[in-house]
Amino acid sequence: MAPVPEAPPWAPVPPADRTPETPGSPGAPTTPPAQPLATPTLAFGPPPQAPGQDAGQQPGQTSGQPSGQGSGQPSGHQPGQASGHQPDQASGQAAGQQPVQASGHQPGQAPGQPFGQATGQPSGHQPAQASGHQPGQASGHQPGQAPEQASGQVPGQTPGHQPGQAPGQPFGQASGHAPGQPPGDPSGAVPVGAGVAAASGYGFPQPGPATAPGYGPPPGYGPPGYGPPGYGPPPPAQPPGPANPAQAAAIALLNLSGLGLGYVLLRQWIGAALCWLATAALLVVALPADVDGVPVGVLVGYGVLLLAAAADGFRRGLRATLRVGAAVRRLALPLALVLLAVPAGGSLAYGAAREEAREEALLARLTVADERVKSGQGLLFDRAEPLYRLALATYQELGTKHAGSRAGKLVPARLDAYYAQLSAPYDKKDFCKAVAPLKHLRGLPGTVDKDLLGTRPAKTDEPLAESLYGCGTAALGVQTAEPPAEKSLNELLDTFPQSPQATRVEPAVREAIKTRSAAVDGGAVPCGTVVELRALRSSVDALPDATFAGASRETAAAVEKGDFACGTSQFRSKEFDDAATTMTQFAKDYPNSPKAAHARSIAIAAEIADEEPEAGKSLPPAKAPGGARMVMVVSNDGPGSVELLYTGPTTGKVTLNACATCTKYPSSVFLDPKKIKACTGPASKYPKATLLLPAGNYHFLQKRAGTGTSTVGDTKISKTKIEPNYSYTNCLYVTSGF
Repeated sequence: MAPVPEAPPWAPVPPADRTPETPGSPGAPTTPPAQPLATPTLAFGPPPQAPGQDAGQQPGQTSGQPSGQGSGQPSGHQPGQASGHQPDQASGQAAGQQPVQASGHQPGQAPGQPFGQATGQPSGHQPAQASGHQPGQASGHQPGQAPEQASGQVPGQTPGHQPGQAPGQPFGQASGHAPGQPPGDPSGAVPVGAGVAAASGYGFPQPGPATAPGYGPPPGYGPPGYGPPGYGPPPPAQPPGPANPAQAAAIALLNLSGLGLGYVLLRQWIGAALCWLATAALLVVALPADVDGVPVGVLVGYGVLLLAAAADGFRRGLRATLRVGAAVRRLALPLALVLLAVPAGGSLAYGAAREEAREEALLARLTVADERVKSGQGLLFDRAEPLYRLALATYQELGTKHAGSRAGKLVPARLDAYYAQLSAPYDKKDFCKAVAPLKHLRGLPGTVDKDLLGTRPAKTDEPLAESLYGCGTAALGVQTAEPPAEKSLNELLDTFPQSPQATRVEPAVREAIKTRSAAVDGGAVPCGTVVELRALRSSVDALPDATFAGASRETAAAVEKGDFACGTSQFRSKEFDDAATTMTQFAKDYPNSPKAAHARSIAIAAEIADEEPEAGKSLPPAKAPGGARMVMVVSNDGPGSVELLYTGPTTGKVTLNACATCTKYPSSVFLDPKKIKACTGPASKYPKATLLLPAGNYHFLQKRAGTGTSTVGDTKISKTKIEPNYSYTNCLYVTSGF
């Protein structure tokens, strides 16, 4: 027979109609009469039977089954729950009846023991349980109630109330009636609001007054675990799971990658954020990659942070329960191992970037060195040498310490270009300019790595020897040559004594002497040639005596000849002052020379000609003419000594001492000079000199000493003709001009 559907526990229960009706059909609702309050009683024995129900059989029980025991569960019944009933309660079961229970017997009850009472316990009472109740369970109830369940209460029911029971209904009765039980049956439900004890049955009656329909205890009252959320103590924390080393290792490795993915799996967002911030900070410091790389302190700090994150991830992940799918958990460890390539690959990539930055920096240094070498073009080597030295220092460092770099591999080609640039003057036959850079190139092994230079310095020997020879021979006879000829030639003879260039020096010097000596004899500018000869003589005198002694004598003779030729050339060119100086110096330099007397004559004639150009019409003869000579007595009638120069058929000069008593004669524009009576005193009063002069025209120049300058009154030019068979007197005096 189908059970009668129950009304929701919160709906008012309509009053039962006491008119008998057919079992299984609902009765007409009537208002139940009020009943007086009754004292709760506890009844033992079999529950009342519904009409048509066998004794000891419960609703939903198969016929022929033992009383109180079905096929294990009534139809539509969950384990431990009757059909159409709240959990753990049989559908339509009378209050106080146990589900899946033998007639008059409970599991765990000794045979012959009163029904509802366990061995050694009162009926409806559990051990260590007050009134059939356990902590966290409704009165007389356990979750998934066992056969020892307290009589009179269904699991999930508040004290004094059962599902399907109207508020105020006596405890142990359901709202309505059991299937096949007429309304008003004492063993059925008691009308709502009766407020009296329930009919004879099982369980504990509900004490207290009746409650109107729709009222009753507020939701949430009752044992812990029941009622609306938020009431009662919080659920207990989930216990940690078993240790999972593989999972912990995967999380540690995921954190070790620096991406914080282990914390992401654990939902530890603060740890993940710290990993991200540390990695981002490292990238900010490290990028862009440069030659110096990341500071060691930053790398150490980042490594310590990764190890700490890995250790913390291992600790947290050892017993953690991941809220991810099984596929993700299976892929966590392989993914962690793969992601270890991120820091490793990042390190390799950063190393490559840093290496490229280093290569670029080295190439930049090489470019700077090339620019320094290029900037030395067109400059004197002395000014460009500091730039060359800096460039060489860079080349050497790149070629030795960084030989495997791209810049280091370019150093040999740069050295070839360096040698070519500094050898350019030699290629242009500018030997003197080529000497300094070639010496620099040849001496590089003393400052630059020899292996790096290779055979380049040895290749400069021939060009350097040739340049020294060319520069030295070109400077022979050049007074202003820099460097002078002797410096280059001596360096050649000292550095390369066995070279072909060294053997060619002595012939070259003799040829230079010969050439200039020939120029003195028939040259138009002997004075220029004599300057060259003087410079040549200086150079030859500085060369080794053993080799160049003969050349030195030849040079000296050429210079002597050149000096005399220069003086005569100056006299003929009316350069009387220069001629006088040249010939005077010649007479001093070569007093034993056969030409010394002639040189002195030319010097006197030039000095007279400088005051009287007519005296320089012809060069004084080298020898005085023969024949008779006339006497000329010269007297000094003036203060101070006087020098008398003369030139004519013969040239010479005499010096007269000062006259102690002589004075200047007054002179006036109105006084006739012929009226001056000079040298009229005693002859012994005046200093005298006697000249023997061949006949001819003479020019005289008197130079009175003590005047300091040759001014009018101090010097005097006169002209006299000397005739044969005559004697002459010449008085020298001085006028005052007033």
